[in-house]
Amino acid sequence: MISRYSRPQMASIWAPETRFRIWFEIEAHALDAMAELGIVPRKAAQAVWERGAFEVERIDAIEAEVKHDVIAFLTNVAEHVGPEARFLHQGMTSSDVLDTCLAVQLSRAADLLIEDVSALLAVLKRRAHEHKLTPTIGRSHGIHAEPVTFGLKLAVAYAEFDRARERLRAARREVATCAISGAVGTFANIDPRVEAHVAAKMGLEIEPISTQVIPRDRHAMFFATLGVVASSVERLATEIRHLQRTEVLEAEEYFSPGQKGSSAMPHKRNPVLTENLTGLARMVRGYVTPALENVALWHERDISHSSVERYIGPDSTVTLDFALARLTGVVDKLLVYPERMRGNLDRMGGLVHSQRVLLALTQAGASREDAYRLVQRSAMKVWESDGALSLLDLLKADPEVAALLPAERLEESFDLGYHLKQVDTIFERVFR
Repeated sequence: MISRYSRPQMASIWAPETRFRIWFEIEAHALDAMAELGIVPRKAAQAVWERGAFEVERIDAIEAEVKHDVIAFLTNVAEHVGPEARFLHQGMTSSDVLDTCLAVQLSRAADLLIEDVSALLAVLKRRAHEHKLTPTIGRSHGIHAEPVTFGLKLAVAYAEFDRARERLRAARREVATCAISGAVGTFANIDPRVEAHVAAKMGLEIEPISTQVIPRDRHAMFFATLGVVASSVERLATEIRHLQRTEVLEAEEYFSPGQKGSSAMPHKRNPVLTENLTGLARMVRGYVTPALENVALWHERDISHSSVERYIGPDSTVTLDFALARLTGVVDKLLVYPERMRGNLDRMGGLVHSQRVLLALTQAGASREDAYRLVQRSAMKVWESDGALSLLDLLKADPEVAALLPAERLEESFDLGYHLKQVDTIFERVFR
């Protein structure tokens, strides 16, 4: 984790203190279940809860000698508990603790990410309604196509992140499983009821069948979902970056008083936040492939996945958490320029209305091929004049067009409001 791109609440999930606390709870809850089943003395479970403690520095020191993190942890806890600590971890294996802990951490991380997306959705909804009928140009291939509204652009993002929230909820459900099944997952030395008790206490579901580890296809789906959400972050960030280009300048990131855009050029106002988001999205997606490769472990267990997850668990969740919060701030404070949008919409001499004229000509009796030829003939002149000529004027002056469409009908085809007539319908679909 890099502190520059970390927020405290998410980062704390991955702190050593948090990890060892979860380990302690797993072990203590397991001991409670064993005591209830009469497998260990009840006073042993009570002693662990009453006297159980640990120190991160002491665990690290023990691990430096024994080269095993779970053993180091148990040794340190035993130093506090005393003789009753011998009943800890009975019938369990290290993966029971590690995998169940990871499930708890990923579940908590998912909860924060879902909250992040909900906050982003609230801002997108507000800004979309604010600009519901703000006309702007829709572009395909980066080229002017037909009119849309800026509210529709934001509504598209809202729908995308609404899907992202559902995917995160599904990914959370899939990864939130508990395995306390012992070596190679057979429950030979531990009762399945212990697993069920720990799962309930830790807010998890039981893993229906584990080997010595929880199957890593669950984790692969979780990290793949984070990658998809990151791509949605990048898509919106890229849209804003394009809109901030000097030649376009229909919207731009908020530029605070005293902010500087360049060490060399005092005039610069660069889209640094959305460029940063593009880079962060690349990082989150970069963790997907290692997660997929973790699925194929040897037989019932190996630890080739372990080092990978020590990286990608904290880094992907912390990075995406930061990115979602940053994107929310960008959209919340985004500077929008309706006049510039209208100017860009009009700058190509009415070319954005070419399809309406094409359809009007076909309805007047022209074949589609002839209608296309007639409109394109004038449209190319407007294009080559860089909008200095008017498509409407050229079409009015074209005798072949005039023979099919009177001037009033042509003028109707250049009505901007026509393109916006279904905005309410689309908003109703998106925002329900």
